[in-house]
Amino acid sequence: MSKSQVTRYEELTRVKMAMAFPLRWVNSYALRGEEGWTIVDPGPRSAANEAAWNEALDELGIRPREIASIVLTHHHPDHYGLAGWLQQRSGAQVWMSKAASEAAWRNWGGGPGFEGADAGKGFTKASIALYRRHGMAPERLGQLPEHLSGFLEQVEPQPEVSVIEAGLPIRFGGRLWQPVETGGHAEGHLSFYEEETGLILCGDAVLPRISPNISYGPGGDAHPLRSYLDGLRKLGALNAQKAFPGHRDPFENFEGRTRQLLEHHEQRLDRMEELLRGEPRSAYEVCVSLFGDSLGIHQLRFALSETIAHLVELEDRGRVRGEETNERIAFRIATPD
Repeated sequence: MSKSQVTRYEELTRVKMAMAFPLRWVNSYALRGEEGWTIVDPGPRSAANEAAWNEALDELGIRPREIASIVLTHHHPDHYGLAGWLQQRSGAQVWMSKAASEAAWRNWGGGPGFEGADAGKGFTKASIALYRRHGMAPERLGQLPEHLSGFLEQVEPQPEVSVIEAGLPIRFGGRLWQPVETGGHAEGHLSFYEEETGLILCGDAVLPRISPNISYGPGGDAHPLRSYLDGLRKLGALNAQKAFPGHRDPFENFEGRTRQLLEHHEQRLDRMEELLRGEPRSAYEVCVSLFGDSLGIHQLRFALSETIAHLVELEDRGRVRGEETNERIAFRIATPD
């Protein structure tokens, strides 16, 4: 890692960790407090990122045993992945929400009957079943096992987790933070807000240049877009003055950005409803109409999960209706009974 990957701000230090295109990097943050150093979202595990952390710690003059805590906004591999590796080196406690820790176990720990060497197979099996019901093409379904199994190496070893209690302030990095739990992007996602300064570590709940992916996934939130929109309103009501996100650069006008994201999703709901005028269509067909048919399997999985989330919200609002025939779901415009 070059020195340009470590950026010192007045409030904290950012360390960029490499990840796959198109995001390219995830923001990890280091904060110094009376108890020692705290690392927020250490990034996905890879040999390159292990080396990057070793160089960053040397540059910052941090010995591993000076890391007192590792705080995670959510369970996705690009944020959670190196937590266990860093915990083994430092002895630090790893903190995340109860819902996020359960999602990590469900996705990466295997789920019932899929522990140990079979970790991840339960999530893969459930994902294939979900996407088949929503019309994913067979050749694309065939790409999922290899794709999903690739995440396991990014999250091993998994950490021993301490739970951040909802509604209770937590102190780290010399600051007292209010954890704000929201959903939609990831179950149990936590942002950390310091009321005195208006500083917020917002993870992937609010990003400055892109819309965070809203995922309908197996075993997760049955109404993820509703959860995300409710969370945006909750976050927008804070007096947040400066945001440090999980991706891209720090930004201001946090409340304005939450409003932009709310408007974006209303526009997407309208567009999906329009695509359903005519014959019933599967979520996969709607997804291809919106995002094209040339996406790689990683981006296609995100796009289809987001499409399902929006169609579920339209159904919740009574604007469309999903009908299941022969274990396949198709959506159509709702008509008065």
